[in-house]
Amino acid sequence: MVQFDIITIFPNSVNSFLQEGIFRIAKEKGLVKARVFDLRRWSNDKHKSVDDRPYGGGPGMIMKIEPIDKAIKDLRKKDTKVIITTPRGEKLDQKKIKKFVNKSEVGHYIIIAGHYEGVDERVYESLVDYEISIGDYILSGGELPALVFVDAYTRLIPGVLGNEESDKEESFENGMLEYPHYTRPEVYDDMEVPDILLSGNHEEIKKWREKKAKEITEEKRPDLI
Repeated sequence: MVQFDIITIFPNSVNSFLQEGIFRIAKEKGLVKARVFDLRRWSNDKHKSVDDRPYGGGPGMIMKIEPIDKAIKDLRKKDTKVIITTPRGEKLDQKKIKKFVNKSEVGHYIIIAGHYEGVDERVYESLVDYEISIGDYILSGGELPALVFVDAYTRLIPGVLGNEESDKEESFENGMLEYPHYTRPEVYDDMEVPDILLSGNHEEIKKWREKKAKEITEEKRPDLI
């Protein structure tokens, strides 16, 4: 079982996501576990503050190292790795997620959701193992990237998906986007399902899907080719 401990200043927004979808299914199967913690519980002042003004001046507030350090020390296990979500982190893609999943020696991840103008640099220098980003844009907080990591990781755990072939044919798994999908009705507003998909010829359907996947990738994401 893999355990995720997510540290955030907005625990409610994270908890609600973990009650639905793939993660809920994986949790019910006993394949994953998640706990969500409010960083403020490790604050040592009466206002429960976790940020302060930056030395040297400048805009915004900076997350303090002390509550983060205390949280990690309290939650750390023998096989723990610590992740922080940050715009400066390594950009996640499917290959990197699979590398995390394949680290069988790691059964516990502490994920720190960054916030405010930034985090005390000493957190990066001495407390975390991985810095991750989900793209070249700025979000209001690190909760969404934390959940992206948990969701992408969880669905690759064997036994989570209903059809174990599902993940093998999805976008990015073979270096291309996925082929087009159709379902009932066969005709809608003069738009028809391609005849090949109704033929029952699985070999030809496979060739058609491979061809369409290549065409879509060349059109939508030529950088993947």
